[in-house]
Amino acid sequence: MSRSQNEEFQQWWNKQRDRNHDVLYAGDDEAFLTVEIRTPAVDPDKDRIRTRTARQLSRLYLLKFQQLASSFVWIANSFIYLVRTANRRIANDNPPSVSSSARLYRLIKGFLFLVILLLFFELAAYFKGWHFTPPSVASAEVALEVVYARWLEIRASYLAPPLQSLTNVCIVLFLIQSVDRLVLVLGCFWIKLRRIKPVASMEYPAKPVGEGIRLEDYPMVLLQIPMCNEKEVYQQSIGAVCMLDWPKERMLIQVLDDSSELDVQVLIKAEVQKWQHRGVRIVYRHRLIRTGYKAGNLKAAMNCEYVKDYEFVAIFDADFQPPADFLKKTVPHFKGNDDLALVQTRWAFVNKDENLLTRLQNINLSFHFEVEQQVNGVFINFFGFNGTAGVWRIKALEDCGGWLERTTVEDMDIAVRAHLCGWKFIYLNDVKCLCELPESYEAYKKQQYRWHSGPMQLFRLCFMDILRSKVSIAKKANMIFLFFLLRKLILPFYSFTLFCVILPLTMFFPEANLPSWVVCYIPGIMSILNIIPAPRSFPFIVPYLLFENTMSVTKFGAMISGLFKFGSSYEWVVTKKLGRSSEADLVAYAESGSLVEPTSIQRSSSDSGLTELSKLGAAKKAGKTKRNRLYRTEIALAFILLAASVRSLLSAQGIHFYFLLFQGLTFVIVGLDLIGEQVS
Repeated sequence: MSRSQNEEFQQWWNKQRDRNHDVLYAGDDEAFLTVEIRTPAVDPDKDRIRTRTARQLSRLYLLKFQQLASSFVWIANSFIYLVRTANRRIANDNPPSVSSSARLYRLIKGFLFLVILLLFFELAAYFKGWHFTPPSVASAEVALEVVYARWLEIRASYLAPPLQSLTNVCIVLFLIQSVDRLVLVLGCFWIKLRRIKPVASMEYPAKPVGEGIRLEDYPMVLLQIPMCNEKEVYQQSIGAVCMLDWPKERMLIQVLDDSSELDVQVLIKAEVQKWQHRGVRIVYRHRLIRTGYKAGNLKAAMNCEYVKDYEFVAIFDADFQPPADFLKKTVPHFKGNDDLALVQTRWAFVNKDENLLTRLQNINLSFHFEVEQQVNGVFINFFGFNGTAGVWRIKALEDCGGWLERTTVEDMDIAVRAHLCGWKFIYLNDVKCLCELPESYEAYKKQQYRWHSGPMQLFRLCFMDILRSKVSIAKKANMIFLFFLLRKLILPFYSFTLFCVILPLTMFFPEANLPSWVVCYIPGIMSILNIIPAPRSFPFIVPYLLFENTMSVTKFGAMISGLFKFGSSYEWVVTKKLGRSSEADLVAYAESGSLVEPTSIQRSSSDSGLTELSKLGAAKKAGKTKRNRLYRTEIALAFILLAASVRSLLSAQGIHFYFLLFQGLTFVIVGLDLIGEQVS
């Protein structure tokens, strides 16, 4: 190797060594590997790795930012939707009338103003740090601090003690009602465990009534279908009653039409004539002077001369569809029980899964029939008549004075008077009549208002009659303290007062304490007990609890209205029905394509079929447009509860905060009429 070549090699070697690279020299037969170990300098590859990682992190943060932005957009859109819905429903809403509801709204509006004022005051104190070190009057430096110190003294000495006393009273009432609910559930478990059920002394053959039967074995039964402007459901009720498996000679059907709309009268009268042509004994009655609502309608029908030929009367509201063997399963219980006045059957609902509102109603009514009615029927032979799907002994109706028009709960009225006269009741849980639940919050609210104002009207009217009656002291105590006071008065009182008034106030008056077990644990247990008869509804247990507290304002207002004789408590509003099952019947009829013979009547609609349904649909569209409403009382209570939740957040009260937050949001949903049928 020449000298110049050695110098070039040495230069290359030194350059590679300075760069801390490995040197590899390969010849034809030999390989040289030289490694120098020293502290390495910064590796350019690591810079590239760091650069790539930073780029990935930036993309990750960008993705998270996009997700956060989309969440904010969704929240903003939801808020805008709620605001637009509120504006639209405020524009379409009528101001509340001068009634008990208007009075209650004014009181709640004043309460809202007070709560908002207290919230701003507490927020100012919180940011000043006075929550952590409460100031005294002596140490106060500025005017606002002096005012806050004076407020703390007044709150602790004069306001918190009476609030705590009211809280304790409501807690005691709450516990008493919870014990009553628990006893009812245990009684229901006992009935199921022992398989206790009413047993009739005789049974009718299951096969359809035909020739060769002894007519004297079948008592004379009068069947009444009261209705008023219910063109959506009249066909299904008339058709179901006409198809009852009972000798035609031994029953008469009265269609008691109180409709004020002429076209509805014509349709119902045509339906009655259709069944008359098929050999059914059915008559149409329409009152010219429509006084007394449903009670007046039934009273006028019972005054007919031919009623004296009948022994029993069965009543079905316009949306009820009794099974064909209804009379065969109910009438035998009267044989051998001369002191039996009423056989009540259970309701089943064709639209219980229609929306959230109907699901929550199904929970309530399932508990009412499965637990309350069954336990009271088995152990004390008394319960409130449900107004429909029941069979009365006509002699018992006459003995207790017949139908009276003095209240809006004529069914409960006649049941109480019959019980005071010594008559007994039976409830059949395994006999079910199909009916329809109200699907709109407006219809449900009106129904609940009537159901909770009427009992207080009745309690005022019959209290002295209960004391003067000849029934035992135990039955008097049960009727006064359990049937009326605890379940009809105390329940709506403490439910509204405790969760809508006291709970928000205790957030602003922390010296008055409402325990967490009253706010969360006991209501949760009671909700579980309520939902046991409807186990499929268990996923709705939290909405059920919140919705029941929301309905307490309506029930409380109705209770006060009935107790103090406000004018709105005497308003009888027909619960709006949609007739979903009747439309299905019409479709089934159209598919069958043939009329039924009088000898083998099947469930069907009128002969005009789908044409008549189309006419009804056109009439609905031509009528007044139906819209969802805005409920101002519920909206005001929503702001009260949400303001109280902010105050509880300042005090770090976890359970109270979450309860107030979700309860307030529930009031917002109900107040905007978003829970039931949406028609606007």
